[in-house]
Amino acid sequence: MRLRNKPWANEYLNEHPEFCIPHPEQYQGHWTSEVFKNNKPLNIEIGTGKGNFIINLAKANPDQNYVGIEKYPSVLVIALKKLVAENLDNLKLLSYDAIKLKDIFANNEVQKIYLNFSDPWPKKRHQNRRLTSKPFLALYQDILQNDGEIHFKTDNDNLFAFSLSSLEENQWNIIDYTNDLYNSKYLDNNIPTEYEKRFVVMNKNINYLYAKKSNKIIG
Repeated sequence: MRLRNKPWANEYLNEHPEFCIPHPEQYQGHWTSEVFKNNKPLNIEIGTGKGNFIINLAKANPDQNYVGIEKYPSVLVIALKKLVAENLDNLKLLSYDAIKLKDIFANNEVQKIYLNFSDPWPKKRHQNRRLTSKPFLALYQDILQNDGEIHFKTDNDNLFAFSLSSLEENQWNIIDYTNDLYNSKYLDNNIPTEYEKRFVVMNKNINYLYAKKSNKIIG
């Protein structure tokens, strides 16, 4: 994805601390009580992009809390504008690098993790940057609750094959998967992302899986 720099993006993010949390490290272990001020389950999306998925998910599930994480302010600012317009109280956004997840979430704090159309990092030497690689799965293993879930969608068939293998090798419980989401039983509850809509128009198959955290100690 080619990013267009928006010099005003950081300023806009800083103007809305009620929706875009400026110093998330201070809430580690206390997201539901101090940020959302309730006891509802906490779910996160890594790679929120322009926000279509996480905003519609939050609207559909007012009984859940959501945090959308996006590394690039110039992308997150688009999601933030949408969130300001919607004025949802169960969704917060962060401009943050996912490799630092353990700095902002405590062990067993998160119920579900959503990964949508993540960067495939196709070169083998970059495979540890993939959000379903062993280093990231180890992070998820810590911050997810027992039986916590990962939900993953991608148009990239090679990344999907890698992800299935990585989950299996790292002893995650793959509950189900499909290589054709739009001809599966999961379509009725699917919330598309902006990119997903483009791929569907192009007749590109969409891969989907969900897996549960292993309760084994992974070395």
